[in-house]
Amino acid sequence: MLIGRHDEIRRVEELTRAAAKGQGGALVLRGGPGIGKSALLDHARRSTPGFLVIQASGSQFESEMPFAALHQLCMPMLGHAGELPEALRVAFGLAEGTPEMFRIGLAALQLLGAAAARQPVLLVIDDAHWLDDASAKALTFLARRIVSEPVAMIFAARQGLEELPGLVVEGLAEPDARALLPATLDEQVRDRILAEARGNPLALLELPRAGGFDLPETSSVPTRIERSFAARLAGLPADVRTLLTVASAEPTGDPVLLWAAARELGIDVAASGAAEASGLVEFGTRVRFCHPLARSTVYHAADVGLRHTAHRVLADVTDPESDPDRRAWHRAQSGTGPDESLAAELEQSAARARARGGVAASAAFLERAAALSLDPDRRTERTLAAVRAKLEAGTAEAAAELLSTVDASGLDEVRQATVDLLRGQIAFVRHNDSDGPRFMLRAADRLAGLDPKWSRDCYLDALEMALLVGRASGVLDTVVDAARCAPPAPKSPDVLDALVMLTTEGYRAAVPVLRAVVADDEAIAARPALASMIASELWDADAHTAVTEWITKSGRESGSPMMLRLGLALTASNAVYSGDFGKAMSAIAEEEAIADAAGIPPLMYPRLHLAGMRGRRKEALETIEAARAMADTRGIGQLVANIHWAAAILNNGLADYPAALTAARQAVANGDLFIAGITLPELVEAAVRCGEDAAAEEALASLTERTEASNTTWGLGVAAYARGLVTGKEDDYREAISRLDGSAVLPYQARALLLYGEWLRRQGRRLDARQILRNAHEMFSQTGMEAFARRAADELRATGGQARSRSVHSYDELTMQEVHIARLVATGATSKEVAARLFLSPRTIDAHLRNIFRKLGITSRRQLRDLPDLQA
Repeated sequence: MLIGRHDEIRRVEELTRAAAKGQGGALVLRGGPGIGKSALLDHARRSTPGFLVIQASGSQFESEMPFAALHQLCMPMLGHAGELPEALRVAFGLAEGTPEMFRIGLAALQLLGAAAARQPVLLVIDDAHWLDDASAKALTFLARRIVSEPVAMIFAARQGLEELPGLVVEGLAEPDARALLPATLDEQVRDRILAEARGNPLALLELPRAGGFDLPETSSVPTRIERSFAARLAGLPADVRTLLTVASAEPTGDPVLLWAAARELGIDVAASGAAEASGLVEFGTRVRFCHPLARSTVYHAADVGLRHTAHRVLADVTDPESDPDRRAWHRAQSGTGPDESLAAELEQSAARARARGGVAASAAFLERAAALSLDPDRRTERTLAAVRAKLEAGTAEAAAELLSTVDASGLDEVRQATVDLLRGQIAFVRHNDSDGPRFMLRAADRLAGLDPKWSRDCYLDALEMALLVGRASGVLDTVVDAARCAPPAPKSPDVLDALVMLTTEGYRAAVPVLRAVVADDEAIAARPALASMIASELWDADAHTAVTEWITKSGRESGSPMMLRLGLALTASNAVYSGDFGKAMSAIAEEEAIADAAGIPPLMYPRLHLAGMRGRRKEALETIEAARAMADTRGIGQLVANIHWAAAILNNGLADYPAALTAARQAVANGDLFIAGITLPELVEAAVRCGEDAAAEEALASLTERTEASNTTWGLGVAAYARGLVTGKEDDYREAISRLDGSAVLPYQARALLLYGEWLRRQGRRLDARQILRNAHEMFSQTGMEAFARRAADELRATGGQARSRSVHSYDELTMQEVHIARLVATGATSKEVAARLFLSPRTIDAHLRNIFRKLGITSRRQLRDLPDLQA
């Protein structure tokens, strides 16, 4: 029985009891080495009769092998599912294909669901701090999606997995610590061990074995424990120590490999008895050390020659056909000197690991391949490839350190350009380094005469990066100057040519080229984010919708998570401009599901656009603060511009014009594509209300230049009501209403009515104002623009009229995820189809539907189809 640990046992048992009732959950036990995490996992295993218990563990030696831990968990569940889903076959290297993290996570969830349909499941993951990156993402995916499943997941980790619920495991209280010590210990020795162990259970068990009469030391408890393990190891015969060293070097714990290696070394099987008697290891269906510290102690206690021998023999007995990558890795650790054939073998392993989604493993293989390369050119190529892989794996500091080993002075121009590109990407990922665009521009300059197409791509990379870090204006000028001297694009239209013309010749000259870009599928495919910004820059709702639909369709057909997420984010923003907030919520929920499945943050832009336009002050401010925190953490400057636009439209709706003016000025300050232009009408209104006529006239001039050049209904209508604000002429307001009447941008049509009604009231024409304001209020209310609806209602009451009660929308009571599920079900989609779309289990979808029915006061899926604002 465990001594103490009452609170920890309670938390674990609460988790497993809830899982037995179909309410799944996860818990991460966090604490230092030997603190008792593994003992709590053992208690969970013993105290869950009726559960299917599946266990896995991270391994220091396998932390860079993709999906190693996930493989441990999935294979025991195959008896419940029949066969391994295709996505998992790809992940485990059993089938060809491109691994997609969210598909792999969904396949693992389906496998787990099949097992849980028969009996509750307990997943136990020890040493989770050593999980390979791919498994960590997949298991986090599972942990977030088992809330409606009879599944409990318990992790033990020293650190990491912060996004999951956790419990810090502390040292034992002194009475419990005393109970762990042998009663025969000398009292002074007991007191000293208690003082040194500080409640660490493993220390309390191990330190008495090491004696207790050493001089006091300042070393940490883990170091003392390791010395205890080393003392046990030192007393063993040489062949037993060799067997233990081979076992410590073999990360899978496969006894077949261990005994094959032992035979190669001439070790008698009897040595296993002495090894087990030491208490350091046990041999069964897996070879398990008593603690990870014991394994690392055994490995590092061996001299270098013995470790090299262990890896060499393990490589010899590993099947080159079924496990070529682990064989190559063992060979690489076997102490061989530079070896071009082994370097090439490791390079092939890197390619296989990458194909399976193991970017971290690919980087490790490539780095070792570079170290073993005899040819200087191949060493440089492999090092640069390893840097790229480390960047993709999210380890920018490690990438920078490895890149610093490359002497760029002796490289040709193409490789020097490659080094500059990598430096730029590292600077961008570091967030606190603003030199990324500068390195990109330098790479583009180097390539201008050697590879014009690549050079043009680098210029656009620099511009996109500058847009994200909020330094687009300066970089755009540099890009334009360089591009004017560069060779023309091999195919027209070209995004770079369009941006050059926009900057050098103005809107009127650039509009035809801009339109050609957003009408060209190849141009959109090459730079989808820039193409969408150009469509918005044109104030062209139809073009923006067309670009959005193309990107979304392309993302769905290709399976590209990046393209699909961008398409969904644009779909949400497009729906906000058109006043379909239910559709916006649905698209946001789906984008977030994909982002969560891939283990990356969701895009904040559409959330900001919806929150600003919807006008719920508290909700909008929370969204703005969350976006600001993300911008600060990740160094996304353009996100800041979107924050200011959302704040400007929110505060104009709330009639807080000074705050709106400040935000609008900040949004247009850098002249960012799309955001600067769409913020101009907010700046005009706020400046007029604050009596800053010069600022209003300057913003109106810029808005007029853009909208007259684009010549669209949306742009000309907005410019007309902005002009009315500045001139005070009725004809301008009437023109705005006429142009926007029946348009696809309902919020802007309602804005035109509100501004005209306000003008009429201030002219003393209360009766004329009343009907206009009533129409505006109904449109705002119908759309869900709550701040502007209240503003219209206040103006209407000032005319002596009475505003009708605000329209209640079905989506007002639902979360964004519930809105998306409701809209999909309303189209006739089954729970299984919706589950696949949102990377959830059908059981979870059904649980969400029960909540949706309760909130909406309905009882069937058919009734969802009768709710007009939930129609997809």
